[in-house]
Amino acid sequence: MNPLTKNDALSYRIILASKSPRRKELLAKTGLPFEICPSVGEEIKRGQNCQQIVMNLAHDKAKEVYDLTADNGHSLCNTPLLVIGADTIVVYKDEILGKPKDKDDARRMISMLSGNSHDVYTGVCLYYSDGKTNENVKVHTFFEGTKVEFYSLSEEEIEAYISCPDPYDKAGSYGIQGDFAIYVKGIRGDYNNVVGLPLARLYHEMKELGIIF
Repeated sequence: MNPLTKNDALSYRIILASKSPRRKELLAKTGLPFEICPSVGEEIKRGQNCQQIVMNLAHDKAKEVYDLTADNGHSLCNTPLLVIGADTIVVYKDEILGKPKDKDDARRMISMLSGNSHDVYTGVCLYYSDGKTNENVKVHTFFEGTKVEFYSLSEEEIEAYISCPDPYDKAGSYGIQGDFAIYVKGIRGDYNNVVGLPLARLYHEMKELGIIF
């Protein structure tokens, strides 16, 4: 049974500012109805550390979609609006590993992570209002971190993995929920955070904000 129902969300119109099928699947587990409206703006990394960077990325995505929705007349319909922005980064020795540019880049990342531990951070931003006026917009941003350790991969295993489509739409060039799972030695923290959305943390943050009850 899903923990939430439509009535628990105070009639918010909920928009997920992401095209990630993994985030869509995770958010659907709440049982809340939501729409998909991916952000399309350029990702600009800014911040003094990895945590600030990933939260800023999530903020920019949520703000872009919120502003677009408000500009299209939503603020006139008196319906509470919530936009959820999220971004995930993989960090190894202070280097942020994004999605690979090509096969060589994917090989470099997997080789670097092979036999080592790294951190995965997901930033989440909630942009929300009562839907009556943009003056009442509230913003809440947080991040979740998970440590992931890989077994060592042989050159043959690396070549086999980067020859499939799986690495190329994922930060760090791997998906923990896919075929690469056989190389994951262990994790410390939230598994869903590595997939792309810290679902339990998101749920409890929304409860504390009074968005759901």
